[in-house]
Amino acid sequence: MQTENGSSKIHLGTQIIFIVVTGLLLAAIGGVGYVYAFESRHAETIYPGVSVAGVDLSGLTVEEAYQKLASVITYPEQGRILFIYGDSRWLYSPQQLGFSLDISRSTREAFAVGREGGLSENLSVQLIAAQQGINLAPVAQYDQRQAYAVLQSIASQVNLPVLEASISLNGTDVVITPGQVGRQVDLDATLMALDDLFFKQREGAVPLVVLEQQPQIMDATAAGEFAQQILSEALVLSLPEGSQSVGPWRIEPEDLAKLIVIERQDNGASAAYQVSVNQQAMSNYLSSLAPVVHSEPVNARFIFNDDTRQLDLLQPMVVGKDLNIPASLEAINTALQAGDHAVILVLDTVYPQVKNDATAESLGITELVSAETSYFYGSDPGRVQNITLASQAYHGVLVAPGETFSMASYLTDISLENGYAEAPIIYGNETIQGVGGGVCQVSTTLFRTAFYGGFPIVERHAHAYRVGYYEQTANGSRNPNLAGLDATVYFPLVDLKFVNDTPYWLLMETYVSGYSLTWKFYSTSDGRTVEWNTTGITNKIEPPEPLYRENPDLPTGTIEQVDWPVEGATVIVNRTVYKNGTVYFKDTFRTDYMPWQAIYEYGPGTEIPQ
Repeated sequence: MQTENGSSKIHLGTQIIFIVVTGLLLAAIGGVGYVYAFESRHAETIYPGVSVAGVDLSGLTVEEAYQKLASVITYPEQGRILFIYGDSRWLYSPQQLGFSLDISRSTREAFAVGREGGLSENLSVQLIAAQQGINLAPVAQYDQRQAYAVLQSIASQVNLPVLEASISLNGTDVVITPGQVGRQVDLDATLMALDDLFFKQREGAVPLVVLEQQPQIMDATAAGEFAQQILSEALVLSLPEGSQSVGPWRIEPEDLAKLIVIERQDNGASAAYQVSVNQQAMSNYLSSLAPVVHSEPVNARFIFNDDTRQLDLLQPMVVGKDLNIPASLEAINTALQAGDHAVILVLDTVYPQVKNDATAESLGITELVSAETSYFYGSDPGRVQNITLASQAYHGVLVAPGETFSMASYLTDISLENGYAEAPIIYGNETIQGVGGGVCQVSTTLFRTAFYGGFPIVERHAHAYRVGYYEQTANGSRNPNLAGLDATVYFPLVDLKFVNDTPYWLLMETYVSGYSLTWKFYSTSDGRTVEWNTTGITNKIEPPEPLYRENPDLPTGTIEQVDWPVEGATVIVNRTVYKNGTVYFKDTFRTDYMPWQAIYEYGPGTEIPQ
């Protein structure tokens, strides 16, 4: 019994297993048949659940899918991309910006879903597609170079160069140009925003990314207005009240504009324009005024008191003036900054070497070192007047140690306006009436005073012929040994100069008494003495025959002598100057006098004597 029951249980189990295995085999055969039928049905179509860009392409052939996608997806052609900057707008389609979709490739990729792996992988993908759906992004093509070119075109309308404000002068007009903020489209940053829209295949607005650059000088109005204010009227320069009567000087706006300088001043991150006067040009202009403004300081004049042996003030010093160019420049700049066009120039006071309080001791003047008197008996009143006036110009004059004294530097213009009279002068080859005749009596006396005093003579000119005045003695007689010791002057061409080569000041005094002129030198003797000799009158030449010439102002039968004959001659004067018994220097003065003819004038019709 137990054996039978056991056999029955084994047989039942075997049946169950057979049934299960058979079922599984039948199910497998059925599944394979289904898969085969499914695959056969979609061999040329896209598997169910596959879409591109949300467009369901299930069961469609590649061609059908292409047609459907092409009709549904219009983003490249009909999408709108709007670039924005301020109030400006630029509208483009994605296609114009280089974006397009490859529909053919997109449908092929949709068809390839569930077909590219092994059997199990493909079946898994097909199952996922059927149950959950697979949405593929369309295959996009993007030529960024085309978008870049479009943005460059837009940027050309937006970009602006940064411009500094500027000031320029057009004559006297000031031209002010305002500054400009620079703008530059950042193409790369703008493209990044565009790329994001293309990635999502969305329409939208793309604000241009614009970089701005501020100029350092945006507004030059203040500096321009200041420049215009400077040029609004003439600049008037004048001297302080009480100065010599020169000026004022006007610089008209047209000329002032040429002196204006507009300079950029950088202060780190900021800058500004500074308007000022061209310092070098204005300095040059002031330098041209300096000689006119300059007044020479004049030493005080004294006479030596022989009793007290002190100096008595004869004429106060004269303080000189010089134009202070740097200070005047500063005054001009300050005035213009304040809007003032009237400027007082700055003068420096220049004191002379010898002031009113000078003493004989301070100047080294202790005694009379040389004196000479010349005579001019027979001179007419005009000649005496000229001698007196000219000699007064040197009375009380001081000569500094080492100074070369020029007679011309102290004599005023010899003219009727200055008090000189007409008297005989040598002009050309004859003696005529001229203003200042007799001044050579003064120069001759000075020459002899320096000669006998032992001072070096650096310039001396003799007369053309022997003049009797310069050989006169105290009693009115003539001393031929004085020939060759005359000196003529004709300023500024012919001068008389000597050197005070001592360490002491030299004081000159002149005195006219009757028909004599005395010239004195006061100083301190340095032990010099003078020896001299003369050859006397040699190489005498007879004067030419008398000259007769008609004078229509004389009556008939009248003959007047206007010039007198003089022999020509040569005179050589030698001088030896000793200092404390030792030869200090030697010099020679050679004079060649011309022979001078007599000249007679006669009235018309007068018989000339043979």
